[in-house]
Amino acid sequence: MNRLILATALLAFTVILVGAFTRLTDAGLGCPDWPGCYGFLTPTAAEANADLALSRYPDRPLELVKAWAEMGHRYIASLLGMLILVIAALSWRTPQRGHGLALVALVLCQGALGMWTVTLNLMPVVVMGHLLGGLTLFCLLILLWLRRRAEPPAAEPGLVLPATLALIALIGQIVLGGWTSANYAAVVCTSLPICEGDWWHSLNFAKAFSLIQPDAPSYEFGILDYGARMTIHVTHRLWALVTAALLLYLAWRLMMRRAWRRLGQAIALMTLLQVGLGVANVVLQLPLAVAVAHNGGAALLAVLLVSANYLLRARVPSPDPAGEEVPC
Repeated sequence: MNRLILATALLAFTVILVGAFTRLTDAGLGCPDWPGCYGFLTPTAAEANADLALSRYPDRPLELVKAWAEMGHRYIASLLGMLILVIAALSWRTPQRGHGLALVALVLCQGALGMWTVTLNLMPVVVMGHLLGGLTLFCLLILLWLRRRAEPPAAEPGLVLPATLALIALIGQIVLGGWTSANYAAVVCTSLPICEGDWWHSLNFAKAFSLIQPDAPSYEFGILDYGARMTIHVTHRLWALVTAALLLYLAWRLMMRRAWRRLGQAIALMTLLQVGLGVANVVLQLPLAVAVAHNGGAALLAVLLVSANYLLRARVPSPDPAGEEVPC
């Protein structure tokens, strides 16, 4: 069972990466219908019936590479859903039954969000919700695996507050990152450390963070003006500084305790890597490999922080000297 959960979590991580690839290659509407592709089961079938496919969607000629990216994402996500159903069934007679049901509910919501992403033509709030749902699935699968461990480590109440604050900050940063991506604001600012020119004169928070945007035939490539997109981008950058500081502080506190040193090192390493990838996205103008890695790094950081918060609360503190603080 534990191996199945870990394999499913790995598949969930793969779905996140493939979803990021699909979004970043502008393939989110590679198939303009759902669940099929131009009314067919596969892009190959659509290509074989190109005239019929074009008659169904005359405004969206078939691009086979983008269609395969989109349908590949759907196929893998469908396999993930089936594995989660298996996990929920196997968990039915265990103390983790509620956890399994939560996974099923979430994967059903993800299916609906995946459909609306296409049928509502990449509406930003739906795209962001779909991204957050995928990350939540990944974290819940890892959390289920942790809950099934026979001997969780001793709790550390003194580290609960910094771990909680770090997790809250990270969730906010991931939401901002999803909103930046959904509104095509990732390359609005091309200079460091904040943005070029007198950027502060163009800030427009009301428009930038309005979840319900004006009706549009399609939200592909975004509909917000420069000021709104720049506001989203700048907010993402500034909050990244707060998030990185809290994560590194938590990592330092964890590394001060022998039993938690490896977890602290992992959080510190991933935080620094994420900052580096974010900078590289700006300097190199969002290269595909770096941008996909940035999405994957966010998912891994989320798992590390969720795991830290769970484990730090797992049990009553142990008198084991291995948990005592050590010098730097």
